[in-house]
Order: sequence, then C-alpha cells, then structure tokens
Amino acid sequence: MAMAFELDWLKRWSLYQPNKICIRCADSLREFSYQEVFERVLGITQYLQVEYKITKGDRVACLSTNEPEYLFLFFALQRLGAILVPVNFRFSKREIDFVLKNSEAKLVIYEKEFKENISHELTLDLSVLRTITPIKEESIFDAKPDDAVMILYTSGTTGFPKGAIIDHQMLFWNSISTGLRLEIQSSDRSLLFHPFFHTSGWNVLTTPFLHHGASIVFLKKFDADRVLELCDSEKISILFGVPTMMDMMAASQKFTQIKFDSVRYAIVGGEPMSVPLIEKWNKKGVPIRQGYGLTEFGPNVFSLNEEDAVRKIGSIGFPNFYIEVKIVDAEGNELLEPNTVGELCLRGPACTQGYWKNEEATQSAIQRQWLHTGDLVRKDEDGYFYVVGRKKEMIISGGENIYPAEIEAYLMKKPEMREVAIVGVSDEKWGEVGKCFYSTHNEEPIAEENLKKYCLEGLAKYKIPKTFVYIKSLPKGDSGKILKKALSNL
Repeated sequence: MAMAFELDWLKRWSLYQPNKICIRCADSLREFSYQEVFERVLGITQYLQVEYKITKGDRVACLSTNEPEYLFLFFALQRLGAILVPVNFRFSKREIDFVLKNSEAKLVIYEKEFKENISHELTLDLSVLRTITPIKEESIFDAKPDDAVMILYTSGTTGFPKGAIIDHQMLFWNSISTGLRLEIQSSDRSLLFHPFFHTSGWNVLTTPFLHHGASIVFLKKFDADRVLELCDSEKISILFGVPTMMDMMAASQKFTQIKFDSVRYAIVGGEPMSVPLIEKWNKKGVPIRQGYGLTEFGPNVFSLNEEDAVRKIGSIGFPNFYIEVKIVDAEGNELLEPNTVGELCLRGPACTQGYWKNEEATQSAIQRQWLHTGDLVRKDEDGYFYVVGRKKEMIISGGENIYPAEIEAYLMKKPEMREVAIVGVSDEKWGEVGKCFYSTHNEEPIAEENLKKYCLEGLAKYKIPKTFVYIKSLPKGDSGKILKKALSNL
C-alpha cells in the first residue's frame, strides 16, 4: 500500500492559523494571511480552469520577478494537477523560446516588462491574477505524490538547459528533511530575494516554510543594504545567501549598525565561505550553517552545524534525513577509505524522476535509483564531507588529478582574498594546467610571486596554478555563483 501524506498545505494552515501572515512584500507592503492566500489560490484555480481550460498535466510557464501572485499561481496549478514552468527572465528570446517549446507550455503568464521576449499564442498578464475574486468554496485538488508539479530548467554546460522534473514527493521530503535539520518553526520569518526560476527561490526555504506555517517576506531582488535593514525591521529569523551575498552585506557600512537580534543563523550554500567572513558574521551574533544541494535532489541535501563552521571550514557536513549517499570511482565501485576522492551519488525520496523529454540525460544521471551528481567529494576521518570539484572541472596535469575546489579553499584562507576560481587551460608541456582568477577586498592585485609562495606552503607543487589573474569582480550567475565557463574564455 502506498504511503499517503498531506499535500494540501495551504488548506491545513488556513484552518490552523487563518490570520497568521503568510506573505509580506517588503517593496509594496502588501501582505496576506494564510486564509487570504488560500482563498486567492481557490479563485485563481477556478479562473484558470474555466477561462483557459487548464487541466491535469498541462504546463503553464511564468516569466516574472518575485510576486505573491507567482506563488498563488504555483498552488493553483497544484490543485489542478498542472505543472508550473518558471522561466529565467534573464534568458535571451532564443532561450525562452526553447523552454516554452520544450515544455510544450499551454499558457504563458508574464510580467509586463518581459512581454516582448515571448512568442506564444496564449499569454496572460500576471497583474490580471491580482484582480481575480477570492473564493471560499474548496475546489478540486487533483495531485498525487508522484505527479510533477514543476519543471525547473537548469543551466547546461553545453547546449540548451535541461528541465528537471519536480514532483510533490520531492517537495514533501525536502521540507521534512529541511525542517528537521534547520529546526524550522511556524514562528520563523525569512527573506525571499532568490528568483523563482532557480531551485533556491522555491525549495531552500520557501516551500519548507509554507509546509511549516512560517512567514516569508518578499523582495524583488537582492540589495545588500536593503536586506540588512529588513533583517531587523522584519525580525528575520533565518537568512539564506551565497558567500558573495554574505560578503557584500558584511562589506556594507550598514553592517555595523544592524543588530541581528532576531536572526538565529544564516544558511550559506553554493560555495565554501572563507574563515574571515564566517568570523565576521559570528562576531555579529549570526552563526553560519553551510550546506550543499542541487536542483535534482531537494535541494537541501547536506548541512554543517554552525559550531563546526570554522573547525571544518569547506565541509558540507553530513547528509540530511532520508538521504543515502555513497562515493564511487569511475567504474561505479564504492570508495570507503577516508579522504578518497570520487563522485557523489544520492538516493532517496527527494530525487527527481528525471529530465523533461530527455531520456538520455535521465538515464545518464539516474542509475539503479542512484543520482550521479557529477560532483567530486571526499569524506574525512570524522565522516565530514567536502566537495572538491565538478567531475567535468577536474584538471589532469602531467597525469595528476587536480581538484580546483581544494586550491580555491586554500587560497581563500589568505585574508586579502575575496573570491577565487580555478579553471583548467591547455598547456604544451603538461597537457593542462590551472589558471587562477581572483578578486581582493582592497581591490588591489597581489604579486604573483607572493601567491605562488603562499601556495607552496600548503599545496603540492603540481597543484599550484601556472598563472594568476586579478579581476575586480568575478562573473556570477543568477544564483550568485561564479561562472567558470565565462572565465574559461578569458
């Protein structure tokens, strides 16, 4: 007998705490209680069903910044058994066309400023959803645990992006695991400034918070000063950002003025955070919890407790609840010895079913129920995991395997360093060598001989990058992560 679990979270919380604020907009100051959200979702559900004939399995794309109506749309489609396709509004028209065609979207809902980038016969202005009359009568809820609820298109290293299928079961188990490890309470409040076309916008905190009856403060985009101010004024309890964002906030003049009295801790993902930056936040009373995840599995997969943030710098900690992990070699054999580098594989109910209309990519990634992440990791003697690089980013120099993440983590210990990225470049003698791109806090380059001397103190000679290139600011993607592909072309 299949296990049943609650999927209609809004219905439950509109009953348990109808007047509790679910969503508040920091920009427009609009706010909605759980009951108001639920009733607006019911109205939009009926509207989409009657006016656009949206039914189970239909794909509806959305091209918009973070607006409450985007979230209402998600839950309305959930009730209909339909599938939301968030579209990256920074995509070119060509890339948007691909997503709409690949997903076979029946309807495209857009924010006015992005209308010119859409070529689709059936479109709807997002602002219309604001005018839909809320209703109290409960409507259809045609969703089952293994039904797809969303397709998130991930950035591909080559060609067009792949659409990772997100189902209700994934959201449920990701929320349960996240709630257990982060101790989420209904009294918690968090800021949402990560875009909805990225898994971080939906599933790091948003869906777990809504499952736990907590509150979310919407912000259209990240602004370091504004986020700092809102931490105090909105009594934020859990802050989430990538190291670049945390660094920008710590460098702000407002950082010294903010009290952070309500912030229990900050969650940091994407890349390791430097010790000086961790300590700077610690001095403000904000512990740092580092972690690891990916669109195809949750994305809350690993978590490092805040007390280990400095002692185990660079570690992603331990796997979260209901997640099996193993490290394998190129032949798929499990590696059990400590500090042996291999590919990270994951198994559990938070794993994606695969990629939309891409059976080849699905079979390559998921083998015998194990998701092959493409990330190279090691596990130390104490059982703590460390990401040492991407499988495709590994540099083979003179027959030696070099893992960029290891060198980046070492260089980030140097106090002057702000950002570091190592990429492989061709070399006549060694076949391939490392090239280091970096930025500094004082916006001044460091003498190359000093960098090489520093590397010699803690790295094998073959691991030391052949060249060092200073850049005022390294290129970053929508999630704030450094774009190594862009650096490879420099």
